[in-house]
Amino acid sequence: MSNTIGHSLLHQTLLHPTVLEQQTKINSCNISGNSFFLPKSTANQAKSQIRKSPLSTKFRSNNVKTTKLPMGTQGPVSVVPRAVLASEPTSEQLAGRFNLDGNSDLQVRVSFPDAGSISQVDLQVTNSSNSLVLHWGAICDRHEKWILPSRYPDGTRVYKDRALRTPFVKTGSNSFLNIEIDDPAILAIEFLILDEAQNKWFKNNGDNFHVKLPVKHRLNLNVSVPEDLVQVQAYLRWERKGKQMYTPEQEKVEYEAARAELLEEITRGTSIEDLRAKLLNKNDKNQIQKPPISETISKIPDDLVQTQAYIRWEAAGKPNYSPDEQLREFEEARKELQIELEKGASLDEIRHKITKGEMKTKATPKKKNIVERIQRKKRDLMQLINKYVAGSETGQEKISVKPKSLTVVELYSETKKEEDVGSILSKKIVNLSGMELLVLVTKPDGKTRIILATDFREPLILHWALSKTGGDWLEPPSTILPDGSVSLDKAAETKFGQISFGDPPCQVQSLEIEIEGEDFVGMPFVLLSNGNWIKNKGSDFYVDFSTKPKQFRKDAGEGKGTAKDLLEKIAGLESEAQKSFMHRFNIAADLIEEAKDFGELGLAGILVWMRFMATRQLIWNKNYNVKPREISKAQDRLTDLLQNIYKSHPQYRELLRMILSTVGRGGEGDVGQRIRDEILVIQRNNDCKGGMMEEWHQKLHNNTSPDDVVICQALIDYIKSDFDISVYWKTLNENGITKERLLSYDRAIHSEPSFRRDQKDGLLRDLGNYMRTLKAVHSGADLESAISNCMGYKAEGQGFMVGVNINPVSGLPSGFPELLQYVLTHVEDKNVEGLLEGLLEAREDLQPLLSQSNDRLKDLLFLDIALDSTVRTVIERGYEELNDAGPEKIMYFIILVLENLALSWDNNEDLIYCLKGWNHALNMLKSKDDFWALYAKSVLDRTRLALATKAESYQRVLQPSAEYLGSLLGVDQWALNIFTEEIIRAGSAASLSSLLNRLDPVLRKTANLGSWQIISPVEAVGYVAVVDELLTVQNKSYERPTILIAKSVKGEEEIPDGTVAVLTPDMPDVLSHVSVRARNSKVCFATCFDPNILVDLQAKEGKRLHLKTTSADIVYREVKDGEVEVAGPIVVKEESSMPRLTLVRKQFAGRYAISSDEFTSELVGAKSRNISYLKGKVPSWVGIPTSVALPFGVFEKVLSEDCNQAVAEKLDTLKKKLKAGDSSTLGEIRKTVLELLPPSQLVEELRNKMISSGMPWPGDENEQRWEQAWTAIKKVWASKWNERAYFSTRKVKLDHDYLCMAVLVQEIINADYAFVIHTTNPSSGDSSEIYAEVVKGLGETLVGAYPGRALSFICKKTDLTSPKVLGYPSKPIGLFIRRSIIFRSDSNGEDLEGYAGAGLYDSVPMDEEEKVVLDYSSDPLIIDGSFQQSILSSIAKAGHAIEELYGSPQDIEGVVRDGKIYVVQTRPQM
Repeated sequence: MSNTIGHSLLHQTLLHPTVLEQQTKINSCNISGNSFFLPKSTANQAKSQIRKSPLSTKFRSNNVKTTKLPMGTQGPVSVVPRAVLASEPTSEQLAGRFNLDGNSDLQVRVSFPDAGSISQVDLQVTNSSNSLVLHWGAICDRHEKWILPSRYPDGTRVYKDRALRTPFVKTGSNSFLNIEIDDPAILAIEFLILDEAQNKWFKNNGDNFHVKLPVKHRLNLNVSVPEDLVQVQAYLRWERKGKQMYTPEQEKVEYEAARAELLEEITRGTSIEDLRAKLLNKNDKNQIQKPPISETISKIPDDLVQTQAYIRWEAAGKPNYSPDEQLREFEEARKELQIELEKGASLDEIRHKITKGEMKTKATPKKKNIVERIQRKKRDLMQLINKYVAGSETGQEKISVKPKSLTVVELYSETKKEEDVGSILSKKIVNLSGMELLVLVTKPDGKTRIILATDFREPLILHWALSKTGGDWLEPPSTILPDGSVSLDKAAETKFGQISFGDPPCQVQSLEIEIEGEDFVGMPFVLLSNGNWIKNKGSDFYVDFSTKPKQFRKDAGEGKGTAKDLLEKIAGLESEAQKSFMHRFNIAADLIEEAKDFGELGLAGILVWMRFMATRQLIWNKNYNVKPREISKAQDRLTDLLQNIYKSHPQYRELLRMILSTVGRGGEGDVGQRIRDEILVIQRNNDCKGGMMEEWHQKLHNNTSPDDVVICQALIDYIKSDFDISVYWKTLNENGITKERLLSYDRAIHSEPSFRRDQKDGLLRDLGNYMRTLKAVHSGADLESAISNCMGYKAEGQGFMVGVNINPVSGLPSGFPELLQYVLTHVEDKNVEGLLEGLLEAREDLQPLLSQSNDRLKDLLFLDIALDSTVRTVIERGYEELNDAGPEKIMYFIILVLENLALSWDNNEDLIYCLKGWNHALNMLKSKDDFWALYAKSVLDRTRLALATKAESYQRVLQPSAEYLGSLLGVDQWALNIFTEEIIRAGSAASLSSLLNRLDPVLRKTANLGSWQIISPVEAVGYVAVVDELLTVQNKSYERPTILIAKSVKGEEEIPDGTVAVLTPDMPDVLSHVSVRARNSKVCFATCFDPNILVDLQAKEGKRLHLKTTSADIVYREVKDGEVEVAGPIVVKEESSMPRLTLVRKQFAGRYAISSDEFTSELVGAKSRNISYLKGKVPSWVGIPTSVALPFGVFEKVLSEDCNQAVAEKLDTLKKKLKAGDSSTLGEIRKTVLELLPPSQLVEELRNKMISSGMPWPGDENEQRWEQAWTAIKKVWASKWNERAYFSTRKVKLDHDYLCMAVLVQEIINADYAFVIHTTNPSSGDSSEIYAEVVKGLGETLVGAYPGRALSFICKKTDLTSPKVLGYPSKPIGLFIRRSIIFRSDSNGEDLEGYAGAGLYDSVPMDEEEKVVLDYSSDPLIIDGSFQQSILSSIAKAGHAIEELYGSPQDIEGVVRDGKIYVVQTRPQM
């Protein structure tokens, strides 16, 4: 960066001066407020002026400053302040900070505005209770007893005439109290704090808290203080207050407060010499160091010295100078200027060279003396959790927006669209003082038809013309004039006619105009009513014919899953919005409240619209000139409204952040207008007023856009490349700007840039400054601009950033400016790890502020968005750093990116637990734990699931709106197809996915996992077919042996007929329903972890492959035509060869309920009988839950009751439809079953059996509890007709009518863990080892379609105390429930030989389970080795004991509660 104007350079630093100069504004002299030195001749005048703190004198990244001297001093004082005044009557002073109890702190501040006023003591207790009382008194002498001041806060009571007791005021988590002291005799106050609710006293290390009050003497106004001492004292005050950013008004107050402090010292008898010694820490009180420069050099104006010092500082790499180095730099700058004088240059010539950026310096880059790595604070990750979920899942009442009833004009519009009016070019409804005007343009048979309609009551005349160039008025040809029209000079007039339409009938005034050919591009018009002209906000109305017809794509559906009314309104307003960004942003602002009322889908619609705009799918500017400041103002209005919703509706914050990132910030300080003004400065400064620069200037004046940021960067890159024009085009094209786009602007850019070499430095300087202005308006995610807006900046010079004064955001954390400076300093670093830490530390510091009320919240949001965006770009730059990195570094990068996502996403609980899991995995790696890779693989799988879930959420919320609105607006289909994908790719989720893919093979290799997990090891030959979801083809029958490559397998699907293998990247549990089905059907089933293998298999779609499996791998090869391959049993079977299983119809045995000792094969299924058999036979440490049952035939008996006759008749009708092949009736059948009423005898018998068996009877609580139980029983019966079970029975020719359902009733054990055991390893067939899977909570997540894997282990039957963990859990959700009852399906078709019917039917708990996001990093089963060994061994021992009891392999389900094993069911392992 070169130097523009010497007087305006020092305005942007984030660092601090050593000795602060005095700033003055003196009307009688032309002295810059930003100069380093104050000429001696003005020193006396300065004494009488208001002194400004030099804190506004700044420049980017450092300060190079020295003192300005009062009259009579021989030169700059080259000393550094070392001491703080002992007596400090400041405007506000932190008197002390004390820890009271754990995380509760006491802060005491003492303040008073000026001499003679009331002293104030402010006390704040953080994280406090609401029952704190201040027990206090005043001190006139340190050794005297307390006195009671006459002035005290409201609510104070006198305690035993010896003390006062004043209650604190509780606000949020903190308590506050303000005490005012007006008695000058009081020197201090003393106090204790009492928590009255707990009768707990807080003391200061066993003593009273003692707060000394400032001494307030009458100041001697006849005494003056040297200005250099006032400067030093002001600087010391600034340091003590944390080096804050001050407004000009604050600077004045601070400077005068410093003077008052020194006067106070003088009135106490301190001499000027003593003050100087105390402040400057010098033994010789009278010695002032003389400047080591000659009188000749001192004649050089100070503003030139300061500018040359700035040039030296930039050339040296903007280092952080020590105080001595700063003064030395000034002397060196002065010497360089003296050399120029001695060469014969005049001061004016030197000034001209500096202004043009031609002044050279011998300064060389200094090795940066900066922090190379920040120290990250230790934080509790749990504090980052937010559970805001848009929609009904929040538990909040979902906002229901009733569709607004259509107005008469809207009804007419719908009526016309239903007619054959041709393709619709545009539709717009304009508000006319409470009335509406419809303008509908269609394209029937090569003609252009304009339909106008209004509910205006008075007679109306259309005064109109046609246009060939846009906006001009041409008289319409007489051949197209509607009947009754009158031709005028360059116009025509046509009366509206009354039209009646609809049922009931409605009336509008309407007319239609039809134009042949393509000669005209538009129609300008105004309206006339009773002699009054009606215009469009003072301008003519204009109908544009050039808009392309909207192609309404059938695949967009009918707007289901969208805020349809809002999207259609947006589409209707698009012709107005495309005029300019001002129009678009104002329309969006008008719609934002309505979008908020629609909830998540409404804001999704706004996001989709704004993203179409940002990705240039919509027109940015059309036939409309707009001033940049008007665009900026519209942006400000829209972003202010978005900020307000962000505050009031936290469940939508993620969507709102995304909208903000597409809009841009807008600007304060008339930043928009500066776009227009500063391009002229560039042209004037650098003599480049023609060619491309003039064309760009015209575009900027006409309608600035985000393209201008790219154009500016392209110019800078072009100049830096030594005027290589290919670099200019490369930058443009990489950012989506082609030559055609440049030509498409209303003010087209035809020319390429062409500059002289002598313009290079000036252009780079000025374009660099201009870029900041452009980004302030257009680039919400630009880091430097966002930081500047939050930290504040100011300029008082000429040219760029004129008149800008952005104050810093208040309440920023301590050290935050330095942290942001660290980020800016390192933002281009090649090694990015330290930078990522800095970016995330800054985001962490910001988080509390984003949830608080702040009038500058918008600036904080844009800063957070910019930091987030920078993380993504930085991590992508850091991939090269990871090429040769080990797993430890890759895992640390994953942790950083995951933290960034957690700070950006709503409902981030799962991400936080993933983050904790990665931290645990990294610690395991560092401690050389043998299982670190296996554990890390489970965390990696869970993290992938979290990313997939988020992608599905975006797809559900955004994609329907994108497709529907895109269809209305004519957006290219390719842009709609990838809309959601591009949203995801734009964030750091894509970076995280890339890092996971990089680490996955490392973990698999380290943990010896290979590329496959073999669930069903069967050799197979078949033809490859690729499907998205196994669920969508589960009922299909393939005609030839088929190898399915299924992207999604949830766990509850059926294997389609004809399938010989299912290969998937998904991770169903080894013991899930589909896994058991595959093994029973002898179908190869495996998970593929290697994406490259999966891609290769998908590429072989339609080809014939031979799969050969081992217990840990699959080898495959292509089978050529004519080659004979035999592999395992063929699954495709002829109809006649399919086994036909028979069922025996069960009859009602006369009892509605039976106890477990009554269970027989005639009354209940194998599930109930097995659990009854186990009682008393398993070891005593294995618990068996108490059970009763509703036996076979009860459902049929209930259905036959008179009270259920209507239900029975309805079911008969539906079952006939089902037999006829209408499977859509299955759902209706299930709903009908739920209409059954319970016979009173059933209720009584079930109650007696449950109570006599020691089980709680739900009806004893209340009638509602029994209704819940009855509904659960009916759901079990209804599951006979679920789709999966029905089609499964059809495959094996089971007579569905003969299938009977008993209901096993058990008390639910509120499990810590649930497990499933196969006593023969199902993957290997090894009968010598037990295989088991364990989940946290209830077992439904294990046997149901819940994503993720369970903890899996094997255990040799010869060594049941040594379980071996095969995989750690990755399931994000656990199910937990209160004490309750579960009703389990127990049909006569579940355990037939050759048919595994188990798991087809539903088990229903009486109460709904609670879904809990799981934190495995604190789960003892994962982190406590001895606990893990104990639990897993107990599970294995229970399985082995039950297998020995039955004498055959068993499939066992059970739970763990407080370390005890319970078995809830067992059946033969299939």
